[in-house]
Amino acid sequence: MLSISAGDLRLFLHVLAATVWVGGQFVLLVLIPTLRGLGVDAVGIVARRLNGVLWAAFGVLIVTGIWNLQAVNLADQSTAYRHTVVIKLILVAISGVAAFVHVRVAAPRARALSGAATLIGALLALFLGVVLAG
Repeated sequence: MLSISAGDLRLFLHVLAATVWVGGQFVLLVLIPTLRGLGVDAVGIVARRLNGVLWAAFGVLIVTGIWNLQAVNLADQSTAYRHTVVIKLILVAISGVAAFVHVRVAAPRARALSGAATLIGALLALFLGVVLAG
């Protein structure tokens, strides 16, 4: 059996949290039309329930992301790698801020735009995470 390192655990937790953060958004997006047919409050009830799980995953992403940055020693990385990290961090911030706005606005257009920004930012950050992992 292979030995399991702290780096393996760090990467597993980061990928798991990204799976929940991005996957949860897709699940809700797909369920919204069905939920609307179940009643006026159905979307809100499911979204509020999922919200706690998604924010917990985002918190794990932040913690393991910091852990990842400490493990790679950015000073030893190429300029391209460091630029990619900065872009990824901006996308993570966009996703998080947009999600924060999304749960606090009531206007349908603002909810749609903030929801889209949340998902697009998360997907692009996920892609750059895969690129950075090599």
